[in-house]
Amino acid sequence: MAALLGRSCRRFGFLSSGHGARSVSTETGKSLNLYSAINQALHIALDSDPRSYVFGEDVGFGGVFRCTTGLAERFGKNRVFNTPLCEQGIVGFGIGLAAMGNRAIVEIQFADYIYPAFDQIVNEAAKFRYRSGNQFNCGGLTIRAPYGAVGHGGHYHSQSPEAFFCHVPGIKVVIPRSPREAKGLLLSSIRDPNPVVFFEPKWLYRQAVEEVPEHDYMIPLSEAEVIREGNDITLVGWGAQLTIMEQACLDAEKEGISCELIDLKTLLPWDKETVEASVKKTGRLLISHEAPITGGFGAEISATILERCFLKLEAPVSRVCGLDTPFPLVFEPFYMPTKNKILDAIKSTVNY
Repeated sequence: MAALLGRSCRRFGFLSSGHGARSVSTETGKSLNLYSAINQALHIALDSDPRSYVFGEDVGFGGVFRCTTGLAERFGKNRVFNTPLCEQGIVGFGIGLAAMGNRAIVEIQFADYIYPAFDQIVNEAAKFRYRSGNQFNCGGLTIRAPYGAVGHGGHYHSQSPEAFFCHVPGIKVVIPRSPREAKGLLLSSIRDPNPVVFFEPKWLYRQAVEEVPEHDYMIPLSEAEVIREGNDITLVGWGAQLTIMEQACLDAEKEGISCELIDLKTLLPWDKETVEASVKKTGRLLISHEAPITGGFGAEISATILERCFLKLEAPVSRVCGLDTPFPLVFEPFYMPTKNKILDAIKSTVNY
């Protein structure tokens, strides 16, 4: 799996834009894994803006995934500091800090434990600007959280809760697929004038390795990317699932099926136009994510494309997702939307 993830990440192309930072070019950089790219982005954010702060459980010594290693030593414990084990308090403090004009970069140790902060995110952060008639805002708030399968996490350390937050106007939801994307999207999220929930695929923290430019760059939010062009079917995903989907595309190609693969990157607000244009070309759509299928964000994509592309579709929209059960431990291989499951769905949709 590690080799597949590494090869997949090296295959992807990358685009970005400026907004004050340099853009990503074809230049090579330093070979980094995903957690190191996150760490580099946090160093740049703190160094470029003295109003930036990083805090959360155990971030002072680097965090459980080492994403904040070296920050406290370089920028001081007043700007990088540990908090009590209280997610509601962590996000609440971040809202207040951001409301005072600062950049609050909050870490939730695992996305599974973001739920105690749900009220603060949904009822406070997302509505802060609206309820004040734009007189006040907490747009400087970024909430980082490792999400998804890790191979041995079980039901308390493997969840993918992105769909809960995609139902909430006033925040943005961003999920990177690789180290280079993670750095550029995180810097864009930190500098965006809206609160952002930034989910990091922890499966890829050490597995995904690629060349990452060392300079300050940003990748625009809400712009999907066609990372593989094709004519027979469109595949849409995000995060770690992109590596699995690409392997399915390669296997499908051996059987004469041409797949177009799209990384959504930002789920809220998502890039409907890119997906629509692709589906109008291919006539077919498959969506894959780790979260349970019922109420997953794939359902929103499916409904939107049905409204926009009904007369162009040549088959029902297909979804290959996690099961409607708590995330299992020893049965994780049965739960996960694997390459073979996706390949079967590709062939079934194309042959409909």
